[in-house]
Amino acid sequence: MSWRQLWQQFRKNRAAEISLYLLVGFVVTAVLAYLFSPYDPFALGDETLLAPRADHWMGTDDLGRDTLSRVIHGARVPLLVGFLATATSLALGILIGSLSGYFGGRTDTVLMRATEYVLVVPRFFLALLVVAMLGTGIMKIVLVIGFLGWPEVARVVRAQFLSFREREFVLAARAIGASHAQVIFREILPNAIPPAVVVASILVARAILLEAGLSFLGLGDPNLISWGSLLSEAQERINASVWLAIFPGLAISLLVLCVNLFGDGINDVCAQSEAEKK
Repeated sequence: MSWRQLWQQFRKNRAAEISLYLLVGFVVTAVLAYLFSPYDPFALGDETLLAPRADHWMGTDDLGRDTLSRVIHGARVPLLVGFLATATSLALGILIGSLSGYFGGRTDTVLMRATEYVLVVPRFFLALLVVAMLGTGIMKIVLVIGFLGWPEVARVVRAQFLSFREREFVLAARAIGASHAQVIFREILPNAIPPAVVVASILVARAILLEAGLSFLGLGDPNLISWGSLLSEAQERINASVWLAIFPGLAISLLVLCVNLFGDGINDVCAQSEAEKK
């Protein structure tokens, strides 16, 4: 299918299309946060705990800081962690899944047992333990979450390699003397990528939630604003100033919903493309 046909197929899922536009909006807002935020997110003010009003659309916190500005700047951390952690998981999962599915035998057994061990570990508690031991920092969080997300990708890629490694075009490549690396990266891997992309959308949403949970518990980067840290700050004044928790919570929910709906659209496109191949 051409890119135009893929886009037309994707647009048939209206929820996925709207989610894509919203995701683009999130990214643009995060990149250009200083242009969109009406105030400096770190600037202290005299008017504390203001309810939402015309000059402060989301109110102010206990130090007089504008909540809208802090929510806008807070979009940077979950998006950065979500995409970078997922990229790490994809790189590891594709490598391990490719080797496991292509070579099979003892290689497959060893790699899949390692995958199963990682799968059964409670991710949040392991991430909590590792970050608590290594210290806070945005790149540490990215690496921890990224190293916890590769097993799903590895299993999907392995299944694709098991399906494709005996196909005619792969056997033909071997017959003309193609090396293992050429067969893996030129012949099979391009066909295994689309299902991995669908899994990646799930990993992005999970990484965003994991980062929010760590930040809520005070294990995020203290030098950066995060929606999870905003929720943590709001819990002490939840009864008197509920808006401090509502807006960051809505932002997290909307972002995760958009990522999941976008993933559903990608899944529909992949399913249609696979059906046409058959």
